[in-house]
Amino acid sequence: MGLSTETLEKLRQFDTPTICNVIELFDVRPRNVGFMDHRIQSAFPEMPPMVGFAATAAFRSDQPPGSGDAYGSLEQQLRLFETLDGPAVVVFQDLDDSAVGATFGEVMCSTYKAFGSTGLITSGGGRDLEQVRALGFPVFTGSTICSHAYCHILHVGLPVRVGGLTVNSGELLHGDANGVTSIPIEIAAEVADIAGEFVQAERHILDYVQSDRAKSVDEFAKCSQAMSAAMHELRQRVSRTK
Repeated sequence: MGLSTETLEKLRQFDTPTICNVIELFDVRPRNVGFMDHRIQSAFPEMPPMVGFAATAAFRSDQPPGSGDAYGSLEQQLRLFETLDGPAVVVFQDLDDSAVGATFGEVMCSTYKAFGSTGLITSGGGRDLEQVRALGFPVFTGSTICSHAYCHILHVGLPVRVGGLTVNSGELLHGDANGVTSIPIEIAAEVADIAGEFVQAERHILDYVQSDRAKSVDEFAKCSQAMSAAMHELRQRVSRTK
C-alpha cells in the first residue's frame, strides 16, 4: 500500500535535518548511513523541501555513444514514473570520473516537471540553472557544467550510487538546502506524524536561548532536561509501535 498524499505533504513541511533526527528515533539503521554526503549540493537552497520516489538512471558524456552499447531514453524514464507510488525524483549516477558534461538542462527539467516529477539529483553536473530555477524545480548536483558534451542516458531503473548512498527506484527521498536523505517507507507515515512534536521538543532549548531573557546555566539545564524528557517520550512511543 502506497503512502497517502497527506503523508507526503506533511513530510514537505519539515527540513531534511529534522527528518533525519526523527528517523533516528526508530533505530532502523545506523546513524552514519541513509543520506548523501557533501558531494551532492542543492543548487537552489532557497526552495522548499523536495519529497518523492526515486526514478534511477545512469549517465555518461565523455565518449560518443557506441553502436554496441545499451542505452536508455527520456521516454523510458517517463514510463518509469508511471510505476512509482507517487511523484518522481530523478536520480542520476554520472559514470564519468570526473563528470564531463551536464546531466540536465532546461529541456530535461521542464519535461520531468511536466510529467509530475518533484526534483532531480545527479552525481554529475547541471546547466541552465537560471532557467531551471524559474521552473521552481529543485535540483541537487555535484557540479555546474556549461556543455552537455556527448550526453547519453544508460540504464534506467537499476540501483545507482550517488553521494555515497545506494538508491533503488521507488525509494522515498527528502532533500533541501542541507542535503538529501532516504526515508524508510515502512516508517514514513509515523515520521511525518511525529516530526512536529520533535520540533516542539527542541523549542524547550531554542525558545530560551533565542529569547532576550538574562541567561543562566541553571536555567539552561532545566530547559535541556525538559527537552530530553520530551525526546524520551517520543522514543518510548516509537518503541511501543514496533
